[in-house]
Amino acid sequence: MRRHPIAVAAVTLIPVCLSACRASQPAPGLQMHHPRQAPPAGVSAMLADISAESVKGYVDRLAAFGTRHSLSDTESDTRGIGAARRWIRDEFERFSRESGRSGDLALRVYMDRHHIQPDGRRIDVPAEIVNPVCVIPGAMPEARDRLYYVIGHYDSRNSDEMDRVGDAPGANDDASGTAVVIELARVLSKQRLDATVVCMATAAEEQGLIGATLHATDARDAGKDIRAVLSNDIVGDPSSPFGGRHDSRIRVFSEGVPRNLPENGLRRIQGLSAENDSDSRQLARFIGEVGAWHDLPVRAMLMYRPDRFLRGGDHTAFNRVGYPAVRFTVVEEVYERQHQDVRVENGVQYGDLPEFVDGEYLAGVAKLNAAAMMHLANAPSAPGDARIITARLMPETILRWQASPEPDTAGYEIVWRDTASPVWTGSIDVGNVTEYTLKMSKDNHFFGVRAYDSDGYRSPVAFPAAARR
Repeated sequence: MRRHPIAVAAVTLIPVCLSACRASQPAPGLQMHHPRQAPPAGVSAMLADISAESVKGYVDRLAAFGTRHSLSDTESDTRGIGAARRWIRDEFERFSRESGRSGDLALRVYMDRHHIQPDGRRIDVPAEIVNPVCVIPGAMPEARDRLYYVIGHYDSRNSDEMDRVGDAPGANDDASGTAVVIELARVLSKQRLDATVVCMATAAEEQGLIGATLHATDARDAGKDIRAVLSNDIVGDPSSPFGGRHDSRIRVFSEGVPRNLPENGLRRIQGLSAENDSDSRQLARFIGEVGAWHDLPVRAMLMYRPDRFLRGGDHTAFNRVGYPAVRFTVVEEVYERQHQDVRVENGVQYGDLPEFVDGEYLAGVAKLNAAAMMHLANAPSAPGDARIITARLMPETILRWQASPEPDTAGYEIVWRDTASPVWTGSIDVGNVTEYTLKMSKDNHFFGVRAYDSDGYRSPVAFPAAARR
């Protein structure tokens, strides 16, 4: 067969050109549906308090501990994971003093401690795993037991996951995520929130999601009502390995089919075609809508998969025990800057150094987290027992639900999308009712119900089950 070298060369170059061009442009985003009226005013005032200098300062301080390996020095005041966790705790306690809160609304700062034995994998000695925690109590009695978490792991590693002595600055992975946690503790401690927010820096993520797993398991066993977990892991470097940057987007990963389904759970999901409507996926859409509603500088790039290939994160620890959780991560990762010894090789700088973390971008990620968290904590609960009535053949769609328990609940909205659409595309305010009939086909659309309060805060969407009444 005769070959055409010029044509072959052109075809060979196409993927390279596409990659380079794509990396130089802002990451594409879905058109997110959000209310037409202005968002609650208090959120914008809170967001104005988040600064690039603040979050970059946290990253620099964490990197200065040399290594934060989970098995590193715990006695030194200047190096190792012990010094790092005490510094995080001290920051939380400083915010508590500055907040002016007292009594039942006072911040609760503590070390979530777990003693573990060698596991034959990445823990080779008895160790204490410690998660610094800052709890910002909710002010509404009916909402106070609802818990909303923001987390980031503060441990680090270099090329050898068992090297507890060598430098491992871990600036992007994951001092950046920890900086988001610390900054949210600072700005949200000044707000009066209906529900409770928990800011937690997790340990031993690099050794197998250990700190998050132990905390999530304890929370499940204690019956804690965790409604959402926002995990920030590798959120500070918007540059692309192909050249260019992604300054306006952050990936938000979410699981579709939950990991711990009850008996017949999968059959129910298949019957509803609800593979794309888990609580975690509704949480991801909620974050995307909040970012668009506030026109934030960094917005969610929804990723409909649990995580990246060959990688894992602390959100998975919460998913495994049944809690809705999502992961924030930069659009593209530069692997020379992750899990690498600090060195220069063939003119290339290796290592996870603070110089690669962009303070303005990281502040934008923190603003998206903070806006989502303030909406979640101030909105009513999602309507309970949402159901779509399938008792008989009819062209209309009947939806019913239970009222949200919060006293400031003002009404409900029904949202919908085509069955092939990844996001909600329409909504209607139906008032303060618990049943509504739409002149739309239930076969041609997916529907959901959300509550709103007197200040305009919206809950995440409740996806209805099929029911006869």
